[in-house]
Amino acid sequence: MAKKCLIIKQRRPQKYKTRQYNRCQICGRPRGYYRKFQICRICFRTIANRGEIPGVRKASW
Repeated sequence: MAKKCLIIKQRRPQKYKTRQYNRCQICGRPRGYYRKFQICRICFRTIANRGEIPGVRKASW
């Protein structure tokens, strides 16, 4: 889990555009972020395995 203070700090409007960065909407993780879904790779995997994301399924080859 990310620190609460960093999550709150990120949500505030930044003075400069280059200071903005993305965080997961669920856990607040700043790395491994998928822009299309606005969540991190770990949360994406758990939600996709539960079948809550339409059109996404586990790959097999």
